[in-house]
Amino acid sequence: MSPSIAQRIAALRREIERHDYQYHVLGDPLISDQEYDALYRQLDELERSHPEYADDDSPTRRVAHGLLPGFTSVKHSAPMLSLDNTYSLEELEEFDARVRKPLGVEQVSYAVEPKVDGVAVHLRYEGGRFVQGLTRGDGEKGDDITANLRTIRSVPLRLRGRKTPELVEVRGEVYMEAKRFEEMNRRREKDGDKPFMNARNTTSGTLKTLDTAVVARRPLQIFVYQLVRAEDHGAATHLEALELAASWGLRVNPENARVEGFAALRALCLRWATLREQLPYATDGLVIKVDSLRDQRRLGLTAKSPRWGIAYKFGSTEAETTLRSIELQVGRTGVVTPVAMLEPVMLLGTVVGRATLHNFDELERKDIRERDRVVVEKGGDVIPKVVRVVSGGGRRGPRFPIPTKCPVCGGPLTRDPEEAAIRCENLYCPAQVRRRIVYYASRGALDIEGLGGKTVDALIDEGLLEDPADLYDMTVEQLMPVERMGEKSASNLVAAIAKSKEAPLERLLVALGVRHVGASVARLLAEEFRSLPAIAEADAEALQQVPGIGPEIAASVAAFFGSREGRALVRRLRERGVEGRPPTRRRRAEHGPFAGKSFVLTGTLSIPREEASRLIVDAGGKVVSSVSKKTDAVIAGEVAGSKLEKARSLGVPVWDEARFRKTLDEAGVGA
Repeated sequence: MSPSIAQRIAALRREIERHDYQYHVLGDPLISDQEYDALYRQLDELERSHPEYADDDSPTRRVAHGLLPGFTSVKHSAPMLSLDNTYSLEELEEFDARVRKPLGVEQVSYAVEPKVDGVAVHLRYEGGRFVQGLTRGDGEKGDDITANLRTIRSVPLRLRGRKTPELVEVRGEVYMEAKRFEEMNRRREKDGDKPFMNARNTTSGTLKTLDTAVVARRPLQIFVYQLVRAEDHGAATHLEALELAASWGLRVNPENARVEGFAALRALCLRWATLREQLPYATDGLVIKVDSLRDQRRLGLTAKSPRWGIAYKFGSTEAETTLRSIELQVGRTGVVTPVAMLEPVMLLGTVVGRATLHNFDELERKDIRERDRVVVEKGGDVIPKVVRVVSGGGRRGPRFPIPTKCPVCGGPLTRDPEEAAIRCENLYCPAQVRRRIVYYASRGALDIEGLGGKTVDALIDEGLLEDPADLYDMTVEQLMPVERMGEKSASNLVAAIAKSKEAPLERLLVALGVRHVGASVARLLAEEFRSLPAIAEADAEALQQVPGIGPEIAASVAAFFGSREGRALVRRLRERGVEGRPPTRRRRAEHGPFAGKSFVLTGTLSIPREEASRLIVDAGGKVVSSVSKKTDAVIAGEVAGSKLEKARSLGVPVWDEARFRKTLDEAGVGA
């Protein structure tokens, strides 16, 4: 007796799911691509002929039809915390000591995983079926990208096994393998499209694409790195939890390992420094976690990070290439910086075509010129920078002149005597207008969904935008004729702009783009003054009375709100109902290693300077801008300048970032 249509469809689905698991999860295909495609076509034809047997979890339903309407924000069932970073084995040994002390043991068992350079996501399964996928977002809430994650064939739509729990939640890293990324770029170039610059940014952009058909064509993969509430599933250790996840058909990195004690951990870190080059994907370090889930619970969390885990980042990696030209870039605050345009070179699995030259003082000090052979470095595997000129090159270009006119608007440039910055003071310079509005709408500011760079460009070209206040005057009818802006998109954008009126005051302050005012400084100002008019009316002296606000920040804030343009922008925003919601007050520490002491920050830390300032203030300290004999300590990051030299000459204690983080941890404030 021949099988029924329903049985044949069910059998084909099971067979295709098995081959998806073998190929995309285990990396061990059992059949050829042609044979797989034939099975897929059979299933697709049967489902089209018999829609009564439709199933949303069918392999043919991975790609949604049509464009997605957008992404909604969803609260995580448990916060997605980020790990602290360390860049040296000495700091890693300090981490080991901090872990062993409260546990009262001589050595700890650690789980060690390659730190895949991708994008973190959260997957939720109910009754064995994949029902929701979120981005990390701000750790508390993430965007619902379920439809896009369904297109990734290493993400099972149904878990394997007969005894899968009713609820399974996991975290994972979505990434692209280097070889697949290069193949995709070759296809793009063949089709006349511009190649993507690096795999990580392409992965991030792909996951936020509204066309799932585009997402499905990108070579995305996933490794699951955490089972949420693992102890509820009977696991005693982190690696046992990942073994459980793998038994349910989830893809887990086979390179994960367990080591006993710091000596073995150190040896493994040294071995991975060279082994990582053999991996098919980019990795910038190792993730190290206390393996015992009970010990993780005992160690607990700081404000933002777990005490039981750390990311060990590999040191800087260099490559040599030719500097083709030096271009000028105008930032949102008007700062003009030189950028090196390079002969593309592969560095840590990504193609680098441009690199920072920091500022004109650095350009002159290192004597970097066009046509030079230069060494490019990724410090901490983040931003490429030109570190030095290779001696003995060919004919060099002339010294790059310090500009006197803005490359965008042609206005005069001024040099800030307190910084190595050259700035265009024209607030209506097109480069600044665009970046200011994009920044105003960005996730770190007012988070206006749908208002990215391309949309802002189109609105400026249509004459609808000159400053952020213009956003609140736009109507659906005005937006609909704009390129790629249908009625639904226009309605969504107008609604998102209106929603931004309800944003907290601190986010509004960030969005205004005042120089030196990031998230932490904005929070200090919002907590102290509690309204936009109060901040706008405060002079530099009053602003400087706020703990954590030094003379430089106070002068910048007073100058912005005292300027004709600043006053006009605030007035126009308030006329449109944009005020900013006042925050709840927070209590600051009155005791501990920071209480009552003053600190100076200099150089580059692994966290933004305003975030470091907020942490110091939360711990009871004060951040000042200049070094004196009364300064209790100078916290010095990379490329520290004259403030470090002055601290040494005055005998003021100097802390590196490792000591700063350790002291914060002792104070119960996580960095």
